[in-house]
Amino acid sequence: MRFGILGPLDVRAPDGTPLDPGGPRPRALLTLLLLEAGRTVPAARLIDGLYGDEPPAGAANALQSQVSRLRKRLGLDIEATPAGYRLTVGPDDVDVHRFERLAAEGERSLSSGDPSLASALLGEALGLWRGPALTDLPAAFGSRLDEIRLTAAQSRIEAELALGSGGGLVPELRELIAAHPLSERLYGQLMRALHTDGRPAEALAVYEEVRRVLADELGADPSAELSALHMELLRGREPARGRGVPAQLTRFVGRTDELSRIDALLAGSRLVTLTGPGGAGKTRLAAEAARDRAGVCWAELAPLADGEQMPYALLAALGVREGFRGPQGDPVARLIDALEGRDVLLVLDNCEHLVDDAARTAVVLLGACPGLRILATSREALGITGEALCPVPPLAAGPAARLFMDRAAAVRPDAGLHARVEAVHGICEALDGLPLAIELAAARLRTLTVDELAARLGDRFRLLSRGDRTKAPRHRTLRAVVEWSWELLDEEERDLARRMAVFAGGSSGGATLAAVEAVCGVPYPEDLLASLTEKSFLEAAGGRYRMLQTIRAFCAEHLADEGELPRLRDAHAAYFQGLAARAEPYLRGGGQLPRLAALGAEQDNLSAALRHLVRTDPRAALRLMADLSWFWRLRGLHGAHVPLARELLAALGDEPPQDLAEEYVLCVINTVTGEGDDPREPERLARAEAVLASRDHALRRPFVVVLWSVAYGPQHAVQERVRRQVGEAPWGLALLDVGLGFQEWFAGRPVTSQEHFERALDGFRATGDRWGMANCLDPLGMFADWRGDRERALALLDEGLAHVAALEAPEETADLLHRRAYVLLHQGQLRDAADHFTRAAAMARTAAVPDKVASARRGLGDVARIGGDTEHARVHYEAALELCAANWFSVGETVRTLIGLGRTALAVSRPDEARDWFEQGLALCDGPTRALELADTAEALASVAQGPREAAVLLGAGAGLRGRALAGDPDVAPVAARVRAALTTETYEKAFEEGRAMRSAAVSRR
Repeated sequence: MRFGILGPLDVRAPDGTPLDPGGPRPRALLTLLLLEAGRTVPAARLIDGLYGDEPPAGAANALQSQVSRLRKRLGLDIEATPAGYRLTVGPDDVDVHRFERLAAEGERSLSSGDPSLASALLGEALGLWRGPALTDLPAAFGSRLDEIRLTAAQSRIEAELALGSGGGLVPELRELIAAHPLSERLYGQLMRALHTDGRPAEALAVYEEVRRVLADELGADPSAELSALHMELLRGREPARGRGVPAQLTRFVGRTDELSRIDALLAGSRLVTLTGPGGAGKTRLAAEAARDRAGVCWAELAPLADGEQMPYALLAALGVREGFRGPQGDPVARLIDALEGRDVLLVLDNCEHLVDDAARTAVVLLGACPGLRILATSREALGITGEALCPVPPLAAGPAARLFMDRAAAVRPDAGLHARVEAVHGICEALDGLPLAIELAAARLRTLTVDELAARLGDRFRLLSRGDRTKAPRHRTLRAVVEWSWELLDEEERDLARRMAVFAGGSSGGATLAAVEAVCGVPYPEDLLASLTEKSFLEAAGGRYRMLQTIRAFCAEHLADEGELPRLRDAHAAYFQGLAARAEPYLRGGGQLPRLAALGAEQDNLSAALRHLVRTDPRAALRLMADLSWFWRLRGLHGAHVPLARELLAALGDEPPQDLAEEYVLCVINTVTGEGDDPREPERLARAEAVLASRDHALRRPFVVVLWSVAYGPQHAVQERVRRQVGEAPWGLALLDVGLGFQEWFAGRPVTSQEHFERALDGFRATGDRWGMANCLDPLGMFADWRGDRERALALLDEGLAHVAALEAPEETADLLHRRAYVLLHQGQLRDAADHFTRAAAMARTAAVPDKVASARRGLGDVARIGGDTEHARVHYEAALELCAANWFSVGETVRTLIGLGRTALAVSRPDEARDWFEQGLALCDGPTRALELADTAEALASVAQGPREAAVLLGAGAGLRGRALAGDPDVAPVAARVRAALTTETYEKAFEEGRAMRSAAVSRR
């Protein structure tokens, strides 16, 4: 089938027969799906597009019905996904996607110097328009397409101008200017078209026209580019586009912010220098910044061996030729003569090896030539008064991936990279986002798969050793790029750069000044660090010095060659072990935030130190892992260290080292995933339990009790020995109340449970521990929700969220968002509840806690079901079941998910299926700690009970097991109301009290 939305909606069968989608709503729905052909469109976006800011009640159901009717009417494949709906059609079957592809190809052809092909492609793209786009949607939806259409039209005109067209473009340009009276690019094109057509007076009049329009409408003057074009025409010169800028053969990707910054800097400064490491793309960025400017002169300095050649290179770039008698006079004086009275942008590319000569020449020329501006590229600044710097950092993740896929498509169009976006991002991150490295890596896809390429990046200098033969030798390979920078360093700078490689790379790598001094053995290294930063060998930010991974790998080779690596690794591990040991005691009190920030900043260095100690000094490694365990717990980093914990445990053997029993137990806990992936896990846990049981006194690290209970259930935190292990310190006593609070909660005694959590909250407030306060506010908010006091519940949970936000604790944030979502759900705020569950799932993924991702997916299922969307509810519940692992937490989650599936079946009038789901959940409630799950199951079974009295008994059992009935629960309240209506008050109350008195075993048998 073919679809057209660039004009009135047009649907055609494969044989060309027009098809009618139906009325306004189906047409709008189809248009919204076509805009994202082949991709999922969130249901919320579809609802917004169909109904605006005030959707009707049951909008999700209405959307589902509209989708169903559209499927049947046109025979379309519209797939329901957990996130929304996807129309399965190819992009080229929809005119808007063909237009965007052709327009992009046309832009690339224009940028690469092929105006003929650009004109053809852009003309074909614009020919797809049949009128205003997206006529079945509000006007705002079409604004982006209108902008792309205008850009494509301007680019096609640019291509025609490059091919020599003139007068034939004037009517079209006048029409476009009438529609877009503030577009300076259109006015400039009109001036050039008139000039080409032999109408210079009219071209100059257009400038006066635009000057008046801009003054009247915006109170502004024409841009520097338009003014420069005006001056060229006044002088009778042929206007040129990007004069002197080397033609580019590939599409420019990203750097929008840098281009804007360069424009702003050139408007206010006569010397702008782009600085950054080798391979960052400074030359290409300078070319793009200069491409559309008048009066550009490009001078490539890389081939020059010494500064004396520079003036002659600039004369050649300006087109000044020697006479028959050879050189005539001082070359600098001749440069000044050539530039005098001209408005020129002189690009000095690759100044770093001649930086002093480039600085002296620039000062002389700028002082003598008022119309001159200089745009320089260099790995360090020229250091001239008045110089404006524009750092060119590596590409951000998104543009880096786009660059990789763009260059890969040129060598291997069938690579299927759009399905491997995560792998592409990993490659680009490993290559620091350096454009040169990314381009060299993409070229290797001629012979390697994406996975093979990623696996070989550890040997990046060998892998990326085959570059463009036409490039200068120092730009052909990755090693050559870094080698060029290395040769520009002096001996002291090389010594420090080499030793800096011992610090970890990555986002939390690098080092502080104190760490550099302590580990590298260089006293007062400030000046050397500043020099290495100025030469783009280091990045300095927030008091830290960091190397790009590529530079670090190069320096590491030199470090190994010098034989310094073992000594520096020992010094590195000792420094960071001391840092962790000093921070650990402060992680559970009012001073925890700065310590957490310090450890977070050193996360990669701490992991590197731990890896080194595991292999060289297991006792020291055990102490370091213990010092980091609570930090990992707060920041959701435990999962990343499981393999290292298992390696350390293997090195230690079956018995804890002397005086390190607590540390040994923590190491065992750090090996646990809860996924049953290690057959030796039960044996290790039993051994650790025996070690912990032998500690019948206050622990040096009382948080061991918390981590033990998290891994195996809160019941482990209330054994008699725990009372002695937590000690008499305020933090330990508050922790004991938390354990007792959980015990009372699970036993169905919410009143006494609340008392324990309130006392614990007071204790944690006294210590200043935000983690402790948040973990008390969570259940206290739940109890308020149970009582129907929603405002109090939200206030308590919001305070908890403020604490975990300060801690940057993803798992606790997921818990509190999940709890808050259910309060919102109980208030009927379905959309806000869904947003909270979605954010909770994202946080749980960050912390690598699949059980809590499952919990959030179950919550999304509840939102969809209560909102009437049973199809999506089932999808969410099934996804939640797949995520549940084999641990104590997942049993309860599995029970509640099975209940959700049962309620979904009941919503579509399948009571037998519903009962089957409920009974599956009931079968899992087989232990003394499952009273809460059994309460939920009893209330669910009430909805399919044989008669109203049986239902009343089950409702009473739920309230009894939990310790109270839930106020305003959207699932339980309607059942209770229906049962009350079917029975007399006396009969209902008697049956309810009968159920409340039942024990767990009696409910299970019922």
